[in-house]
Amino acid sequence: MKNLLFKLAFIPFLLAVLFSSKIFISKLVATPPSPTKIVESPAQTTNSNKIQVAILLDVSGSMSGLIEQAKSQLWRVVNELSWARYGGEQPKLEIGLYSYGNGSTHRGIPFIQQHIALTSDLDRISEELFALRTSGSSEFCGQVIQLATDELEWSESPDDLKIIFIAGNEPFTQGPVPYDIACKAAKNKDIIVNAIYCGAANEGINSGWQQGALMANGQFMHIDHNQAIVQVASPFDDDIIELNNRLNDTYVTYGAHGYASQQNQYKQDQNAQQYSKANVASRALSKSNGLYSNSGWDLVDATKDNSVALDTVSREFLPAEIQDKSTEELKAFVAEKAQERKEIQAQILELNKKREAHVAAERAKQGEGNTLDQALIDALHQQAESKEIVFKKF
Repeated sequence: MKNLLFKLAFIPFLLAVLFSSKIFISKLVATPPSPTKIVESPAQTTNSNKIQVAILLDVSGSMSGLIEQAKSQLWRVVNELSWARYGGEQPKLEIGLYSYGNGSTHRGIPFIQQHIALTSDLDRISEELFALRTSGSSEFCGQVIQLATDELEWSESPDDLKIIFIAGNEPFTQGPVPYDIACKAAKNKDIIVNAIYCGAANEGINSGWQQGALMANGQFMHIDHNQAIVQVASPFDDDIIELNNRLNDTYVTYGAHGYASQQNQYKQDQNAQQYSKANVASRALSKSNGLYSNSGWDLVDATKDNSVALDTVSREFLPAEIQDKSTEELKAFVAEKAQERKEIQAQILELNKKREAHVAAERAKQGEGNTLDQALIDALHQQAESKEIVFKKF
């Protein structure tokens, strides 16, 4: 009898436990997954493959020829990289720029300056290159390699190509940071260090440049930094330049910095023109080959990569002629500009096939120069193979 009474008394307690458990379980089932977890899932945040290049240039007093080569051949190097493919797709290109050897101070460190961190804004790279001036005499190779390794946002993906190019003409051993420590640290981050000595090969070898490159799986190269770049003209340059002018008219500025960014685009066209029509044609190709994107200030690029919604874009900073358009009218206007741009770029690419054939024939007669651009291109081709990146033209 006592056992029966005990069991009857236990029933309410058991029911309460079951009831509370049911509520707890129902809450567990009803609670949706956290939105934050969904956003952070690898499947939704994986970036496209990258080629990241940091260029470290000696800007001491004797290096004006090196800077001129960098300015005049930026677009040739970019165009070569535009043919790179990983798994059939074009990797994203990011370039960073440091100078060393002048009187500047970077974060309290003398003779070094970071001009721009890794970016795909190619106009900014051109702008910073054209702003470089030579002066000074203290070239701290180990320290600038260490800063580029530590400061830049290098990809952690083992599939991405990460390269430092350092060019100069003084001993690799100068400065407070030993080059072997800096190069080994870069290698530990899967960053290749290529050392480009501006002078005779034996001088570069004897002053540590070759050993530094070997420590970070890189190449040692030597160039004639005072050799003038030969700009190969073609019969197609004028037509490409005309198409480039029409291409500029397809950009639709937005945002507080839109107008200034568009003016910088024009400025970099003018900077390219300082050298030759051939260089402008080369830049026009860069603006048509997929690596040149301005989604931060151009509505056509921004809508293409879904970084801006046209129904929420501020009308204040739009060009005056479209500020009063409705959202639907604005969408139609941007779509029309996008189609126009696509057609112009296709024409530039088609003309460039003929231009490339002409330039290649002329270069075959002259031979490749012992210059910065050729050193960059040769190393990029070779080292891309380690990441299964191939170069496919046309």
